[in-house]
Amino acid sequence: MRIGITGVTGFIGSRLASLAHGQGHAVTAYSRGRRLPVAGECLQQPKKTPHELPETPLDALVHLAGESLMGLWTPEKRDLIWKSRVDFTEALVTHLGTWKEENRPKVLVCASGAGFYGNSGTDAVDESSPRGEGFLADVCACWEKAAHRADAVGMRVITLRTGMVLGRDGGAFPLLRKVFACGLGGRLGSGQQWMSWIHIEDAVQILLKAITTESVCGPVNLCAPEAVTNAEFTQKLAAALHRPAFFHAPAFALRLLLRGMADEMLLGGQRVIPRVAKEMGYDFAYPDISSAFKALV
Repeated sequence: MRIGITGVTGFIGSRLASLAHGQGHAVTAYSRGRRLPVAGECLQQPKKTPHELPETPLDALVHLAGESLMGLWTPEKRDLIWKSRVDFTEALVTHLGTWKEENRPKVLVCASGAGFYGNSGTDAVDESSPRGEGFLADVCACWEKAAHRADAVGMRVITLRTGMVLGRDGGAFPLLRKVFACGLGGRLGSGQQWMSWIHIEDAVQILLKAITTESVCGPVNLCAPEAVTNAEFTQKLAAALHRPAFFHAPAFALRLLLRGMADEMLLGGQRVIPRVAKEMGYDFAYPDISSAFKALV
């Protein structure tokens, strides 16, 4: 297949490009000039408008670019998050509709997030569960709606509801490892909030399998089958690093420092089940957090 990837120099994009290239797919990498993770065609990644995305023959386009969720959620930050995800995707789909039919990708894969489900408490959720409440739920729901506008031009649309992606060289894990290695790790708030996570190797394998499986469309939960509470996550990471985890970040302090971000990203959570990945017959290399941490450390 001819697979285009935006955000190709990012954590997930670079690993997906390497995997796809290794399996014999032709990778078209949209980059802003930085070194590409694999050999392949390099085209300019749009900085502000999708109209800068040049038309080239593609079988699939994986859209992973977007403003980071990390940082204080000031009104300006929220606006950037919304525009880089919802508004940009709407414009991208409109632009793809102007391509010649023989060049237009048959599959559009668009990033989303497990935040779609809001704070689900102790309830398990899968791809059929309704959206939750909150800023992230609003962003993800509208982001997916924007991607599904491609249905009208005959594209198969997949939206990735991704949990915390764990890998040695990207995402949150390198920082967490440093903090816990210094003995400064600990639970956040009550520690009872659920955390949905996935090892980077499983994430890109599922993503590529979804692209090449014609029956897959709509939401795909990019999460391991065994979610954990924050307290268990903390305990297992500390044990893997042979360090204590005595510190505790009180909920009020997190809310004071991080405002809205704290409740939605740190103190709330989702217990997500990857039903579609299981239906595809995917066999997780790292189904539980202990095996993932053992590989990572």
